[in-house]
Amino acid sequence: MTTALIADDEPLLRDELARMLQTAWPELRISHCARNGREALAMFEAEPTQICFLDIHMPGLSGIEAAKQLRGRCHIVFVTAYEQYAAQAFEHEAIDYVVKPVVAERLNQTVARLKRRLQEQRMASVPDAWLDSLAQQLQARLPAPASPSNFAPLRWLRASVGQTIKLIDIAQVDYLKSDDKYTVIAWRTDDGRPSEAVIRMPLKDLLAQLDPNSFAQTHRSTVVNLQSVASVVRGENETATVHLKSRPETLAVSRNYGHVFRQM
Repeated sequence: MTTALIADDEPLLRDELARMLQTAWPELRISHCARNGREALAMFEAEPTQICFLDIHMPGLSGIEAAKQLRGRCHIVFVTAYEQYAAQAFEHEAIDYVVKPVVAERLNQTVARLKRRLQEQRMASVPDAWLDSLAQQLQARLPAPASPSNFAPLRWLRASVGQTIKLIDIAQVDYLKSDDKYTVIAWRTDDGRPSEAVIRMPLKDLLAQLDPNSFAQTHRSTVVNLQSVASVVRGENETATVHLKSRPETLAVSRNYGHVFRQM
């Protein structure tokens, strides 16, 4: 079975690409979904995949920088919102590309090209000079990604509990769940009682502010505090169920995020 990794700092776009790939290429298994270039490299080293879909502009480590380290080890497809990079990728035919928002017809062309290369057992030749040039253009034209050393994870959430506005310590949050343009926060009061609150912010905007060492997605609409996990029961096709320490409800882990809980 052909395996692939998707790296994109926008969770909804990442999930949408995974969904479209399942339609365009049912036999393809998305084994990893990463939030940035560093996470993508770590996941690839732990379990290499044959294909990597890399968003060009990601915080910490861009898709271009990640591609340099993956060169010759897998087939690379750039995912970009910037047409100028797509045009250059097509010109060199060294790396394939898809432009956001991803269109099914264009993705089908990419899938066909990848299948041909896999059948021919041919790895595209990616010139180092071309990648260096692309990296320089990215740095010059786009805002610099946030440095990991300057990243300060969110510590408090201001949320509505009935008619009251509460200031919730992020450590007391068990999980967060998307509810349209709002996010439901399942948290514990100071005396340990389970409670819920609502914040007027989409989950995708909160994700970028959470400490990735403490919080992990179980599903495209759910994020769990790893400190609140009591156990993980593995299911079929890399799915799982998360059981919490202080709450009766369980959280379903979709196949796209199964790798995060595989070692737990």
